[in-house]
Amino acid sequence: MTVADVVAQVVSAPSWDRRVALIRQIPENFGTASRPAIFAEIARQFYVPTLAPDFAFVHWREEYELEPFQAAYGQAVELTGGFQRTGPEDIAGTLEAAPSTLSVFRLLLGFTAQEFAASTVLADAEGKGLTTSTVKRMEAGGKLRRGAASICARTIDLAMRGELFKAPQSPDLRLKTAKPDSERGWATVRHYCEDGVPLSVFLHQRLYGGAFRQLLDATSTKRGNLLEDAVMELFDSGQIPYIRTGSNNQEEIARRFSLTVKPAPDFVVFDSTGTLRAILECKGANDGGTARDKAARFSALRTEATRLGGVPVFAILAGLGWTRASDALGPVIQHTDGRVFTIPTLHQMMGVQPFPQIGPTQF
Repeated sequence: MTVADVVAQVVSAPSWDRRVALIRQIPENFGTASRPAIFAEIARQFYVPTLAPDFAFVHWREEYELEPFQAAYGQAVELTGGFQRTGPEDIAGTLEAAPSTLSVFRLLLGFTAQEFAASTVLADAEGKGLTTSTVKRMEAGGKLRRGAASICARTIDLAMRGELFKAPQSPDLRLKTAKPDSERGWATVRHYCEDGVPLSVFLHQRLYGGAFRQLLDATSTKRGNLLEDAVMELFDSGQIPYIRTGSNNQEEIARRFSLTVKPAPDFVVFDSTGTLRAILECKGANDGGTARDKAARFSALRTEATRLGGVPVFAILAGLGWTRASDALGPVIQHTDGRVFTIPTLHQMMGVQPFPQIGPTQF
């Protein structure tokens, strides 16, 4: 049998179980040197077409809507006279009158809420500062903690004057305030407030991640959970017994199922007797290098599955990084015997053993 023949058989297999059986025969029929090319070609022809990009979307939050921020900005402009009155006392008075304006001052510094909170510790004479939750509560218009406005004002004043942090020693480093709208402190803030931000400057910010960058960072957990949430929904609808390990005690799970691989797989699937029947891992990757590095995880899971008596390993993948077939997707197909699924094909996983045997719903 030629390489082309086996690839064609795998691609045209009438069922996933048959596809798995064909992939498991590859090590028996082909030498070690030729296997990577076979798995890579199977990846290109059958699995890559189901990979969909996820970089075109962001998880949205109500707090990022434009209208509330515009309202806070309008108050900041009004209360400071177009940023003409920006001494510590003036800023503190503005924050006391309109706590939500803190978001405007914080963004002028280029800080996240967490970074600004950490900065208040440096500016506070008592070294206490504010917590991230306090900063967020102020920006939401909540009640001020005693002295919070003064601490924030001092932080803003020192940072805008370049005195909060020491000047970087390396030419490759810059303060975050060394950006067009704050490079000359309040003078450039006033300039942009009066004349507007040129489109070229606005677009230039996107070169280093302006548009949606902080939103992507802030919702990284939500993006990371996208695949796991989809698997949970599928298992729940099919009444498949499972544990999502990330939200449970991993040590307890390891003891219960005799797992030694760390961290535990994202999901462990078991039957009515409590016997481990499958392990499943979710991985997203938007660049090939990341996908290649993450592929090694499935090698460890395969070793663990073999130690446990041949428990099947499943991979749920997302992101265009997995289109890197030779040393990323190909190895994952090898280590899972082809049990690789994406969001568009996820529902098909319920027809693959052992799921039809352990769920009450027949797929």
